[in-house]
Amino acid sequence: MIYFVGAGSGAVDLITVRGRSLIERADVIVYAGSLVNPEHLTFAKPECDIHDSAKLSLEQVMEIMLPAAKAGKLVVRLHTGDPSIYGAIREQMDILDAEGVEYEVCPGVSSFCGAAAALKAEYTLPNVSQSVILTRMEGRTPVPERESIQSFAAHGATMVLFLSAGMLGELSRRLIEGGYTAETPAAIVYKATWPDEKIVRCTVGTLAERAREAGITKTALITVGGFLGTEYDRSKLYDPTFTHEFRTGTQA
Repeated sequence: MIYFVGAGSGAVDLITVRGRSLIERADVIVYAGSLVNPEHLTFAKPECDIHDSAKLSLEQVMEIMLPAAKAGKLVVRLHTGDPSIYGAIREQMDILDAEGVEYEVCPGVSSFCGAAAALKAEYTLPNVSQSVILTRMEGRTPVPERESIQSFAAHGATMVLFLSAGMLGELSRRLIEGGYTAETPAAIVYKATWPDEKIVRCTVGTLAERAREAGITKTALITVGGFLGTEYDRSKLYDPTFTHEFRTGTQA
């Protein structure tokens, strides 16, 4: 059996109980060494066969995992954050399906959740934004044209941008072109939930400048939107005048 395990956003204790148990039981671990906190590996058995995938191709990863799984070993493929977001797991699972090898996915705490916790923020505020757009700038890896930053910015919703910290000047330009103002609140969260976490609060128009001042060029999430401001409506759920299944509202 192969388990795709989300290691969480950084802090070693932000992994699920299931994920930690799988690491402790694993015979083979293939982990994303450039992103996963190496402290997770201290919970592995002394005899566990551990491989860093940072310098491996998909084919080389499979050359490790497939024989081990077919030999009846428990294999953990340890990904950063949650495997479903920029985890490149679909291409691995397709190969496992073709080979008739069973696998399961163990979810993890994504860095976009870690960033919100670091900011002490709520992405979905009444009458501000009820949607969260997770996306990235295109770099060496393209993005579908219909998913341009400008098209998403036109919604005015909360945006969280992965893999874009090195292109903030262009990102600002596109966000403003799409509909955000230069004064729209923004924040850069470097290595959310890691010991060296850093938060830079700014605006859409000052993203590049503030990142440069802080020396941030990678491993950071960019958050944009009114949720970082001070204005919002109170939740209806806890409004004393609001009636729902579990409570009858009082008259205002």
